[in-house]
Amino acid sequence: MTIRDFSKLTIVTLLAVSSVLVGCTKSTGSVEAPETETPAADVIKIGVFEPLTGANAAGGADELAGIKLAHKLTPTVLGRKIELVIADNKSEQLEAANVAATLVQGKKVNVVLGSWGSSLSMSGGSIFAEYKTPAIAMSATNPSLTKGNDYYFRVCFVDSFQGAVGAAYVFNTLKAKKVAIIREVSSDYAVGLSRFFVNHFTKLAGDEKAIVAAVDYNSGDREFVKQLSVIKQLNPDAIFIAGNYTESALLIRQARALDINVPFVGGDSWDTAAFLKEGAEAVEGAVFSTFFANDAPINKTSDAFLKAFRKEYQKEPVAVAVLGFDAYNLALDAITRANSAEPQKIRDALAQTKGFEGAAGTITFNANGDAEKPAFFKTVKGGKFVYHSVVEP
Repeated sequence: MTIRDFSKLTIVTLLAVSSVLVGCTKSTGSVEAPETETPAADVIKIGVFEPLTGANAAGGADELAGIKLAHKLTPTVLGRKIELVIADNKSEQLEAANVAATLVQGKKVNVVLGSWGSSLSMSGGSIFAEYKTPAIAMSATNPSLTKGNDYYFRVCFVDSFQGAVGAAYVFNTLKAKKVAIIREVSSDYAVGLSRFFVNHFTKLAGDEKAIVAAVDYNSGDREFVKQLSVIKQLNPDAIFIAGNYTESALLIRQARALDINVPFVGGDSWDTAAFLKEGAEAVEGAVFSTFFANDAPINKTSDAFLKAFRKEYQKEPVAVAVLGFDAYNLALDAITRANSAEPQKIRDALAQTKGFEGAAGTITFNANGDAEKPAFFKTVKGGKFVYHSVVEP
């Protein structure tokens, strides 16, 4: 089956869906097992490696929703049943490494999807490579994830691109000359994204002093008055926050309480309903880069996905749910092209991916296993995410 034929099959299946998604697993600790046992030879196991509890649980749940929808629509490949082996890495790097080992060594999955969060994904990366099990990240954007790892791929853009387009937006659209940076120093994602933003913004401004402040916080922090007070005294034109959705929303709320009323700009981690809930009215007008916009679908697969997701979940998807859907279908496409469920053959087929039509855009992997995708900008308007603009790679 060609990539084009597979995409057409996916669209037809999507448009036919009409039932509410039924959970397919039950929990047995950090890794869920299938409800019914099927002989191993008849089963292809897809590991789902996500934070389902802890600080990043909302992001993991969003990606899982997209994966489950795709599995509901296409539960078999090569005439064999697909089982989702769902693992909770608990938003902790050590647990992520343990869970990754359990998936590939204990559960012997054929391919892995996940994880939300670059740090969590990177904790499992060396294990997937050691056991030669391919993994597909949905929204982990740190360039280091796939660099030097032939077994990790991703269906999203990387932070070198995201940081550059964010800086260009702040400089060209907001006309900012002075910017303050707030970063989650304990996050590989945030540290990398802020570095790429700073490097590009100072080049655009032609002035290294264009970054008037760079302050840090740690994951899980709830009070930011000290950092914000420093920034307020420097009177920046805009503030770029690189960090998780919860802390970012709290930062903006506390900044507004201190009468800091400049534009706030961030990255893809804000694209979750938890950001809106935590930030409430304070995040109105915030702008961030992300992977997909529901009000600007890219292709027929986008339209079909949106229709199916809304029917299944009775709500709007966030961007990472679309990526979860695409990663599952890409894994099936690789298995089909390989005509095998052997992990090494799946890996080799993934590396050859060209022109796969996903709901979030066409996927062609470069030498690092990264997809080169556009960046969408969204803003918060009326308590909802609204499409702002798009930047092509």
